[in-house]
Amino acid sequence: MVRGTVAIETDRCKGCELCTRVCPQDILHMSREAFNARGYRPVMLVDPEGKCTGCALCALMCPDVVLTIYRYDSRRVAA
Repeated sequence: MVRGTVAIETDRCKGCELCTRVCPQDILHMSREAFNARGYRPVMLVDPEGKCTGCALCALMCPDVVLTIYRYDSRRVAA
């Protein structure tokens, strides 16, 4: 099974929410408590169950290129 994760540069995020709308796993949410250095509420990865597949739709939609996607094949990861 292919899995992934998302690295977020929160200080560059302008809170446009485009990434949250295209995520098929619904694991990206806007922060409700924190603000970034630019004064926006940044996107946060909320994936406690490891549902991210690394599809990269969020990164393709992000106009500020703040998301980096990492994919790995869990069948190849040594136990």
